[in-house]
Amino acid sequence: MSELTTVARPYAKAAFEFAVEKQAVDQWAQMLAFLAEVTVNETVADLLSGQVNAEQLAQIFIQIGGEQIDEHGQNLIKVMAENGRLVALPAVAQQFIELREEWQKEITAEVQSAVELSDEQQANIAASLEQRLARKVKLNCSVNPELIAGVVITAGDLVIDGSVRGKLSRLSDTLQS
Repeated sequence: MSELTTVARPYAKAAFEFAVEKQAVDQWAQMLAFLAEVTVNETVADLLSGQVNAEQLAQIFIQIGGEQIDEHGQNLIKVMAENGRLVALPAVAQQFIELREEWQKEITAEVQSAVELSDEQQANIAASLEQRLARKVKLNCSVNPELIAGVVITAGDLVIDGSVRGKLSRLSDTLQS
């Protein structure tokens, strides 16, 4: 996966810079998300691993995309096909989203809790994270009963483990050392 990330980075960066220049960041995000979904489709994935030449692959992607892919998006597909990099489109889309969030001073935080969080609790977590990270925060909440109680928050490189499971694990490590 890290190899695809490395391969995808220059494509994502170039697409993002172009999108910012043309003031079409959201349009490009949608286009890349669509292309990423096309790439993971079973039939298309088989074509990518098969013996179809680059020009044919590019045409297949362009035909599938139809009006959802503009002229510049078609150029990106052609370049990636020529370089044998179409398989990296999902990673390109993901990195594009990360670049957009950075540009918009926005971050998505994954919040796992032992029980469903109320709207008030979610608002408090979002406000605290916004203050700490100096960015707008979008929460992606999920329930994980294995935590016993508390929450685990992941926002970029930041991980805050306030779960009972995490505290028990740290206590166990301390007692064993």
